[in-house]
Amino acid sequence: NCLIIRSVGCIQTNYFNEVLSGVVVITSKDPTQHQGISLTMEGTVNLQLSAKSVGVFEAFYNSVKPIQIINSNIEVLKPGKLPSGKTEIPFEFPLHVKGNKVLYETYHGVFVNIQYMLRCDMRRSLLAKDLTKNCEFIVHSLPQKGKLSSSPVNFTVTPDSLQNIRERGSLPKFLIRGRLNSTNCFITHPLTGELVVESSEVPVKSIELQLVRVETCGCAEGYARDATEIQNIQIAEGDICRGLPIPIYMVFPRLFTCPTLETTNFKVELLVQLGIGVESENLQGENYCRKDVRS
Repeated sequence: NCLIIRSVGCIQTNYFNEVLSGVVVITSKDPTQHQGISLTMEGTVNLQLSAKSVGVFEAFYNSVKPIQIINSNIEVLKPGKLPSGKTEIPFEFPLHVKGNKVLYETYHGVFVNIQYMLRCDMRRSLLAKDLTKNCEFIVHSLPQKGKLSSSPVNFTVTPDSLQNIRERGSLPKFLIRGRLNSTNCFITHPLTGELVVESSEVPVKSIELQLVRVETCGCAEGYARDATEIQNIQIAEGDICRGLPIPIYMVFPRLFTCPTLETTNFKVELLVQLGIGVESENLQGENYCRKDVRS
């Protein structure tokens, strides 16, 4: 026997009116007796602390439990017998959240994970093993009506603006100017802008743009804040011509990013960093802007 779930991930506008629809496909060589087929939809937020925080927030670490957003069950087929061959059972599952919970967008992070799963169970007699199949579906919000306020950000990178530099006086002098077209943008739209190497005492080897997620977890006992890299793209290689505008274009990886999110127990933010490689040093640019992604 083979149990397959084909589901359509929902696009959330007003989730009270949205449904998750799809088809349960069952194939069998022989007629199959069953005790009912049901679908269970679950949405949870899983939190965890990094290894460096264990012991510091021991009370929180021991009390971390998944936050349940949605949990409902429907019966798609009553007990009976399925014919041999392929059987398709269409279904529609209304998205009803628990209490005053919010249907957050799907997000696969390191310390914060928001996931929605659909489970199909076929119950069978005592002599036959029950069949179960899990399938993840994606919750994504359509952009809000109206234009998002555009707020360009100009930035300047010099040796004085770099972070975590001990011997700042030994660094070569350089000046890089740039602009991000907006720090508020739809998650489905790219981050754009440009930068210009105005001057540099040494040849520039490369310039990289790094997207970083900052996840905060905690409770009354304290909060742990951790930053991890999502992606790193090279926007220039070799000794760049001085005064030449270099375009900035970064597409957000959908599952590993989400709109800026702040709740009582957790928070997700996005930052953009500029990495500059010169002839003898690998310089890490400062966190010159805070990237708020909204949908």
